[in-house]
Amino acid sequence: MREIVFDTETTGIDPNTGDRMVEIGCIELVNKVPTGRTFHAYFNPQRPMPLEAERIHGLTDTFLADKRCFPEHALELIDFLEDAPMVAHNAQFDFAFLNYEFGCCGHPVVELTRMVDTLALARRRHPGAKHSLDALCGRYGIDRSHRVLHGALLDAELLAQVYVELTGGRQIGLALAGNAAPGIVPAAIFRPRQRPFREPRPHAPSAAELARHKAFVEALDSPLWMN
Repeated sequence: MREIVFDTETTGIDPNTGDRMVEIGCIELVNKVPTGRTFHAYFNPQRPMPLEAERIHGLTDTFLADKRCFPEHALELIDFLEDAPMVAHNAQFDFAFLNYEFGCCGHPVVELTRMVDTLALARRRHPGAKHSLDALCGRYGIDRSHRVLHGALLDAELLAQVYVELTGGRQIGLALAGNAAPGIVPAAIFRPRQRPFREPRPHAPSAAELARHKAFVEALDSPLWMN
């Protein structure tokens, strides 16, 4: 099964009030295993970058000034996404920006039926816990030491690992470990311990045991098998 794990960086929180997407990073998974195929692009938002957003992802007006606008990347992105389910953390946010950008340049929006929200998955699996990407990486022992600022491709790579853990870990499904897909860490193979052979112990009753049993049965008062 092919899936796309993705993340976006933006100028703010609402495309309907003028905010725009400035970066997208996508990771391709097949049967929950990264294939090595990615899509990554920066976009010129054609508007100033608010300081609050710049503090989150570090993308400045100067850095984005020579980047292409979203419509120039749209067809390439559509070709990469194909019709695969799309996984994001707090996916409503990322889908809102992605579909706004597609709509602005006349391309069909991504159907919400394709959306897989890891935030919702985490809330169901770990109720009452923290559900940020950093918190989930800590819970599952995923190294995030290189995540100083938010970055779409880096966050998508971390989220892909979190998603695998949220949906069952590295041993996906019930396939035998020897037939696992490349890249999946097989579960430990059971090997019974070698034990020295022992002769079977005798289990026949002794003459004394037979005598005691006979005396016990004869002492029973109206046993069921006699009625």
